[in-house]
Amino acid sequence: MTELGFTCLEVRPDPFAASPTLVFRLRLVEPEGNRVQAAVLRCQIRVEPRRRHYTSREAVLLGDLFGDPSRWGSTLTALQLANVSVTVPGFTGVTEVDVPVPVTYDLEVAAARYFAALDDGEIPLILLFSGTVFTRTPQGLSAGQVPWDREARHRLPVAVWRELMDHYFPGQGWLRLDRETLRELDRFKSARALPTWDETVRALLAQTREAAG
Repeated sequence: MTELGFTCLEVRPDPFAASPTLVFRLRLVEPEGNRVQAAVLRCQIRVEPRRRHYTSREAVLLGDLFGDPSRWGSTLTALQLANVSVTVPGFTGVTEVDVPVPVTYDLEVAAARYFAALDDGEIPLILLFSGTVFTRTPQGLSAGQVPWDREARHRLPVAVWRELMDHYFPGQGWLRLDRETLRELDRFKSARALPTWDETVRALLAQTREAAG
């Protein structure tokens, strides 16, 4: 095993990617002074919902993920954000590397739904590392495994997430619908000569409010 240390320095949006992507800036430390020829890393990124507080409005929006707040002691479990791999070039002592992480605005995905429900503050993340490190020692080249306990924590500002999504979907969001549901919505829209999908959904919401009295 290779005693690499990991720190997440920052997370920033990538404005030039083809789809929404966060860039994680990592610092790697090899404390024994051996030359690292290369490292092939795997990184699992999870959201840790227990590590922040929530407003009453956020709690309502998170109900479909975690249930009523009275049950959050058992339901507020970790959410998977991504699994990514990265190859780290050779270094001695300390190096930094960017890790692109594609993300989604699909509200059927639990992590995206969680992010969309937050008004402000920070999103607590944990990064779990594994992989292989090739080092140069006095005895020659050797390969070692990254221990499974290697991890780093980072608190991603909600503002960074919103900046990313506003870049790709300015002032918008989207839902994935079953094809038959979409056809029914289309019939409703056409029958009332509604010009946009926004107005179609607003008309349905208005009908629901009227029916609820």
